[in-house]
Amino acid sequence: MSAINSPSIPLITYRFYFETHQPVRLPDYPGSAWRGAFGHALKKTVCVVRNTPCHQCLLKHACAYSYVFETPPPINAEKMRKYTATPHPFVFRFAAEPSVEGFSFDLNLFGHGQRFFPYIIHAMHTAGQDGVGGHRQPFFLTKIDAVDFQGQHTAVYQEAELRNQLPAQMPLVPAMPEQIEITFQSPVRIKQEDKNLTGSHFSFGALFSALLRRISMISYFHTDTPLETDFAKLTNTARTISFNSQNLHWYDWTRYSSRQHTEMQMGGLLGSVSLDMQGLEDFWPYLWLGQWTHVGKGTSMGMGAYAITSASLPDTRFMNEAAILTQ
Repeated sequence: MSAINSPSIPLITYRFYFETHQPVRLPDYPGSAWRGAFGHALKKTVCVVRNTPCHQCLLKHACAYSYVFETPPPINAEKMRKYTATPHPFVFRFAAEPSVEGFSFDLNLFGHGQRFFPYIIHAMHTAGQDGVGGHRQPFFLTKIDAVDFQGQHTAVYQEAELRNQLPAQMPLVPAMPEQIEITFQSPVRIKQEDKNLTGSHFSFGALFSALLRRISMISYFHTDTPLETDFAKLTNTARTISFNSQNLHWYDWTRYSSRQHTEMQMGGLLGSVSLDMQGLEDFWPYLWLGQWTHVGKGTSMGMGAYAITSASLPDTRFMNEAAILTQ
């Protein structure tokens, strides 16, 4: 039987700063608009085979757009062979309260995705200038900071110059507290048996199963250290664990899919749960790392963001600054 091992996903959080010459006119939930604009700009930047679907393109395993935004499984992949795409190497995270002086958001970039950071910068610059959202509002990229796990900022791009990049690192896991509160800052959308879990059916087992699957896939496809652990034991044990309390509600929002040319319902759960951590040492590293990977569906556009708080934990308000929704 495999041992219970902790996950390792090197990552960097980048904060993108934009100027705009008019009041910000974006949806209450801007993740879909920005991800769509970013993907369109990235493809326009790097694609040399026009009008060819990525899955049919000979360059799909050597293309920045394909890796970052379509993310096909490698040819020799042993996992997810039945899937046409794997988890993206990034997630967006947006401020709950927009600034009156400009606009900013965070991008968490995982593992090998760091190789394509210059392409990402160019695509964000282009996306902003082309206009974002239904009003096609222009945004002008002025600066990018790397934000470390203590909330310290280091400028890596300013005045159109890319400075020395910092290495990706695994978040340091602090000592496990006796009790934690998990606050979902953007809608968490988890399915079981093809049904979205509502608050009355939400459980630690469902949450951890989705988180374990996501962390495993990211580590397999985007790092040099695929997660090797006793998946069955973790999953089965998680089903026996209950939250101390939960205060969750369903939040509905709609996004327009340019691929499917239709509106899509993308609701999920917001709120918080509390958990007694006694005896849960094996689960703690996964829960802590999940604050950067997010969990559930729609993570690349910023869904499934959460923050862990406890009296004995380090201050993570810098992450809360980039939360998406709190109502």
